[in-house]
Amino acid sequence: MHENRDREDVPAHLLSRRQTLPVLAGILGVTGLRAARGEQTADPELNAGAGVFNIRAYGAAGNGETLDTAALQKAIDACAAAGGGTVLVPAGTFLIGSVELKSNVRLWIAADGRLLGSARGADYHPVNAIPLSGDSTLEDGNWALLYAVNRRNIAIEGPGTIDGQGIRFHSPARGLPPPSGIGGSRRPYLLLLYRCVNLRVRDIDLLDSAYHSVRIIQSHRVSMEGIYIHNRVNQNNDGFHFISCEFVTVSNCTVLSQDDACALFGSCRVVTITNCSFSTRWSCFRFGGGVARDIAVSNCILHQVFGCPIKFHGAPGSRFENMSFSNLILDEVTGPISISIGPRPPESGSSPVEAVPAEPGEPAVARNISFSNIHGTVTTNPPQLPGYPFPSSYRPGELHSCIALNCVGDAILEKISFENIHLTFGGGGTAEDAARRHLPDIVGEYFALGPMPAYGFYARNARALTLSNIRFEVASPDLRPALILDRVRDVVVSGLSVEGNPDAESALRLIDARQVLLTAPRLLGGAKTFLQVEGASTDGILVEGGDLTRAQQKLALVNGASAASVRLYPG
Repeated sequence: MHENRDREDVPAHLLSRRQTLPVLAGILGVTGLRAARGEQTADPELNAGAGVFNIRAYGAAGNGETLDTAALQKAIDACAAAGGGTVLVPAGTFLIGSVELKSNVRLWIAADGRLLGSARGADYHPVNAIPLSGDSTLEDGNWALLYAVNRRNIAIEGPGTIDGQGIRFHSPARGLPPPSGIGGSRRPYLLLLYRCVNLRVRDIDLLDSAYHSVRIIQSHRVSMEGIYIHNRVNQNNDGFHFISCEFVTVSNCTVLSQDDACALFGSCRVVTITNCSFSTRWSCFRFGGGVARDIAVSNCILHQVFGCPIKFHGAPGSRFENMSFSNLILDEVTGPISISIGPRPPESGSSPVEAVPAEPGEPAVARNISFSNIHGTVTTNPPQLPGYPFPSSYRPGELHSCIALNCVGDAILEKISFENIHLTFGGGGTAEDAARRHLPDIVGEYFALGPMPAYGFYARNARALTLSNIRFEVASPDLRPALILDRVRDVVVSGLSVEGNPDAESALRLIDARQVLLTAPRLLGGAKTFLQVEGASTDGILVEGGDLTRAQQKLALVNGASAASVRLYPG
């Protein structure tokens, strides 16, 4: 009894070979242990669904030079034929091209095991079962290193590595082919899964994909846990890219990407993302098209995000509902939050202020979305993206951005709330930026409207907004208002603290706004005017309490705004 209890406390790697075998047998089963050693079992029924298929037993060399695609595929096929089990990638570097995953197969990569994507385009092929037409979200290519179509119960687990050698698929100069011989939409994803059920990727490193690291389309019951993604060797280097997926969880992951860190396109629903960190040149959470709803993001760090951490872009027919973003740290980001819905942006080459007619069908809708407990810094001087071998350039609209709600056409943007938002912006906005009253009636990327006229918060054509306990500061002087409400109605702003500037026109600006209640506002610095109200349509503005003593004047009325439309208590 004492001898057995003592043995349980000894790490397996310290046991002798004679002592280790019983330990492994207890984990894998006798038949699994034999398969892991490359032995065959006499009775397949004893091993049904529980066998371990070591790819070396199927001819894999693991020297990083010999192509092991066929060996890995044979092991997967044998595992699937046996009713499922574990395909073991042991220590070594296994060079592969396109490989198909199958139902009931767990691909397990040992700690010193590496699947290395071939640098030769000829070792890959398109997955023709995945369509490339009929849905704009599917037009990004169908080539992959590991793929599955209409499969169930697939797991890819570490603690090993999958490396795509993505730099080999990048052209060295315009007009020249990549070293791999293929590029563009023919670049392979690391993982491409289409219409699958019960997917699990866990505790693995995904490195240097030629395209997206993980692309999952129209799949259900998806779990991403404990994954490290470093994907900054090419363009369109997304981390996670989900399209019309349901019942998705992403937790305890670290993503360093060049493009979207976690895109949710199409009709994604019932999604939770928690306890993760993200860094990217583009966006962390990006929504576009379809009907996305029932999504919660919490407890995440968004560090060095140079392209708007949370971004919605909805054309007519799109719908975003029932979403929550809470407990987020924003450290050196641009953006930082953008909801832009309505007609599509102009086509490439057209005027940047040209409005595009709305598409037929239902208007775009964004409603019931909350942002809470968000703290951090918004930069006006984003640096080169760390670890990216190509230059990072930035547009003017990216440098002077803010929280922006942009609703145009007949789109509906309503019931959006912000609570406990404390942000420090880089500042540097000019009087020319602040003077912009008529932004183009288009939607698109958060920078499409150019430098924003507010440094903290801008909303256009929205309704039923709630802002509570908001604090906006600037790291350097800024001549723009902290907040602009343009043709909004039914707004409650309570506990707003903003930094003013004596040389700026005003700290806050309302343009043709209606039914706005502003309670307990506070100026953190001197200002010429606290609130400037503009437009003859303005009505029902009520300001109650607060500390406005640092303003030279509390209120200015311009462009037809009447004194009857605004009440201040105390006056």
